[in-house]
This record gives sequence, C-alpha cells and structure tokens, in this order.
Amino acid sequence: MALSHRLELRQGQSLVMTPQLLQAIKLLQFSHVELVAYVEAELERNPLLERAEAEGEAPATDAAGEAEAFDPATGPDAGDERTWFSQELETSRDAIESGLGTALDNVFQDEAPHRTEAARPAEDLLPVSSSLWSGATAGSFDDEGPGFEATLAADVGLHDHLLAQLDIATADPVDRLIGRHLVDAVDEAGYLAEEVAAIAERLGTPQTRVEAVLALVQTFEPSGVGARDLAECLAIQLKERDRFDPAMQALVANLPLVARRDYAALKRLCGVDDEDLADMLAELRRLDPKPGRAFGGTPPQPLVPDVYVRAAPDGSWLVELNNETLPRVLLNHAYYARVARDARRDTDKTFLADCLQNANWLTRSLEQRAKTILKVASEIVRQQDAFFAQGVEYLRPLNLKTIADAIGMHESTVSRVTSNKSIGTARGVFEMKYFFSAAIAGVTGAEAHSAEAVRHRIKQMIDAEPVNDVLSDDAIVQKLRDLGIDIARRTVAKYRESLRIPSSVERRREKQAAAVRSPARDVG
Repeated sequence: MALSHRLELRQGQSLVMTPQLLQAIKLLQFSHVELVAYVEAELERNPLLERAEAEGEAPATDAAGEAEAFDPATGPDAGDERTWFSQELETSRDAIESGLGTALDNVFQDEAPHRTEAARPAEDLLPVSSSLWSGATAGSFDDEGPGFEATLAADVGLHDHLLAQLDIATADPVDRLIGRHLVDAVDEAGYLAEEVAAIAERLGTPQTRVEAVLALVQTFEPSGVGARDLAECLAIQLKERDRFDPAMQALVANLPLVARRDYAALKRLCGVDDEDLADMLAELRRLDPKPGRAFGGTPPQPLVPDVYVRAAPDGSWLVELNNETLPRVLLNHAYYARVARDARRDTDKTFLADCLQNANWLTRSLEQRAKTILKVASEIVRQQDAFFAQGVEYLRPLNLKTIADAIGMHESTVSRVTSNKSIGTARGVFEMKYFFSAAIAGVTGAEAHSAEAVRHRIKQMIDAEPVNDVLSDDAIVQKLRDLGIDIARRTVAKYRESLRIPSSVERRREKQAAAVRSPARDVG
C-alpha cells in the first residue's frame, strides 16, 4: 500500500475560550468588593475608560482643556502682560513712597533687614492663577502639606504595642534582644508560637534567662499575652485579678472537663459546691481567650446585599439590584477620536485599538453581569416565595439545576452567579447559597422538606426544652416524624453539631447547674 499526500478541506465547530470570555466568567463569580478592585485597576490601565458620574455630581473638569484655553506663559502676549504688570507695580510703589515721605526699604537699624511686600519681585506678588508666568508654585494650596488623612493616627499593631512596653520595662540590652525575639514569636491571637528552648538555642543563651524575659513579657498589656497555651493565658489574667486561688488553679488545670461540662468531676477536684463552681465558671467566661485579637486585626466587613427584595402592594415581590455595589464606567469616545486622529505610529494605533476593544468589552460585561444576577435572584425569590412570606420553616428544597432550567442557563453559570453574592430582605441579609439546600423526604410520601428548615426546627425544639425533660437525639427524631419529616438519628446529630449545640447529656448538666445557681442567688 503506497502512501501519498493530499489536501482536504473540512468544516467543523469547536468552542474556543478567548481571554475575554474567561475574564467575563470570572466577573460573574467576583464579589462586589473584588469587582470594584478589578474595575479600579482597569481605570488606571485603560485611558479610554472613565468613571460614570453619580446623580447630582458635578461634571469632571478637563484640565487639559483649561490649559489650552488660557496659558499666559505660552500665549502670544505673555511678554507684554509681564511688562505691563511690572510698570503698574513701579507706579504704585512711587506713589506709596511719595505719600510716606521715605523709601519702602528704609528700616530701623536694630531691626533685621527683610523685604516688604512692595519690595518683593513682581513674580512673588502674582496671584495664584498667574504663577504659571514664573513657573513657581508658591502660594498654591496644592503645596500646603499632607492632607487630613495623612495626619490620622494609624492603628497600633500588637507587636509594636509590646515592643514599646519592652523598651520601658528593661534597659538591659541582652534582655531587650531576647524580648524582641519573644515578641516576634507571638501570633495574632497573643500566644507564643515558638518553643522557649528553640529561641534559647538560636540566641545561644541559657533557657532560664529566656524564661525570665518571657515572664516579663507576660506582664504586658493586653493581659494574657505571651502565654504558651490556653490554661496559661487564663492563669495570667486570673493572677492579675487576684483570683487564682487553689480552687481556681484546679479548675484551670482541668479545662477538658469544663468543655465536657462534667460538673460533678469539677466539684470533686476543686472541692467546691454548686454555687461556687457556677461563680468560678462565670469568672472564666469573663476572661479573654485571645488577648491579641484587639490589636492589628482587620475590621469585620459588613455583608452588603447585591440584590434587594421588598414586598409590592399587590402581594408580589420586587427584586432590584443594589446600585452601590455596581461600578459604573463609560467609554470616552470624544477622547478616543481626538487621540486616534493624532496617532501616527503603528504601535500607538495598536495600543488604542486594544484599549477600545477592552473598554467595549468591560462595559458590556458589567451590564451582562448585572442582568444575569437580577435574573437568577428573581427566580430564587419566585421559588422561595413561602420563605419570604412566612419564614425559615417554609424554606423549600432547591438545587442549581432547578434554577438553571427555569431561566435557560447552565448550572455552572448559576453557581458562579450565586457565589459571593447576598440578598437583602425584610428578614435580614442572606447569602444566595443559603436558599439552596438538600431535600429531606417526608413521611409516607409527604412533600420533601428543606434541610435548612429542618435544622431550624431542631434548634427551636432544643431552645424550648424544659430542664427536667432534655431531648435526646432519638426524641428529636420522633418529634420530627410526628411533623411528617423522615430523618435518621445520625442526621439529627450532624445538624445539631453544625449548630454548635452540645449533646443531651451536656445540656442536662448545664441546665441543672443553672437551676441550682438561680435559687441560691435568689436566697442570697
């Protein structure tokens, strides 16, 4: 069989992911904070983009236009204007001197020689708008110094706060060096994140001296800083309050029993009764387990809704975008036409073409992103109408495929749209992902229930349980079956743990301790 070469022409279809398409997909997944940062970067990079003016905002001033309209330094009569001003100044000076009967530069001998206003050069007396004549910027408000923001005090970090106290606490250079290494080893929570032996070995100093400097650091503010574990952190704070008695020492030494709420064992180890144990536990709760979090931490960012939902007069729901989270940019066609007219080199023309294409793409992508978010949010509201009207108990099971089929989109697109987005309602602000939950079958073919609604019912049952009738997981399963919800015991335990609710045994101990403590305080 002989091999031969031949040329064939075939036609086919393929999906090509262009860089613009990939970036558009990323825009859908961005939160409003990430989107604003991306748009700001594009505004800096692309000269054809400009920020859209908000309503009621004065239009931006074209500085270049003002420079072209009036520039005395380069105007045709600039020299005549300067000569005229100098002549006027000399005439005024002659008139003042003749009226005073003396020259303006005549001063007393015991005074330091200085120039009077009239004796200064003409350029120094020019108004601010005429300072272009001499090229000077004297008298301009732009050179008054840093703005108000630059004078504000910056937040003091935990390490800087500790180093400032170290410089005051000791003057020994060796102890200061050891203290700086210890401070550097303190993490954001305020704990010593490195072994003392490792620090001593690295510095080539006895471990006892490092221990002594660590004891000094542990006296600094905030109280409890420099501790090696939670027990030591609590002990430092209790010592400063003069509350670290033998009973409290035993309590701090048995924190695992405190976490398990094993009050019987704690009373036996500490040698106290129910009332004293309750007071000691209350004292522990008033302490700060993470003393360093008050310094240098990033302030929490509020959850700003991307979409608002409000009730309409006819009983339906109005869904609207939050304009404050949507950056608005415009393509400056006038500037592009002016610059393109003067472009001569191929590199300049290519750069302008790329900027124009990217600007057009960005404006269209932002508009398409807003429409897609509104479309998905409207369908979520339609599917979860009972939740908005009656509450969490009526939340329906919902998945991405249901929304995608209803609006004619792919599941991946719906997933990107609902990521990092939230909906503001009369019941609070919820992440869009909150409205998607698994289905739990109903008893004997009844309607399925949302996992989030079942989780809410479990929390309500536990909150309402009396002291003498704490519900076990099996009892909760039976109550849910009576409500038509078919659920396994392990699922109830999983939901309870996700809500950070302790087991029935731990809840019973805690409620009994609270019941004993309350009558004792009433009698007192």
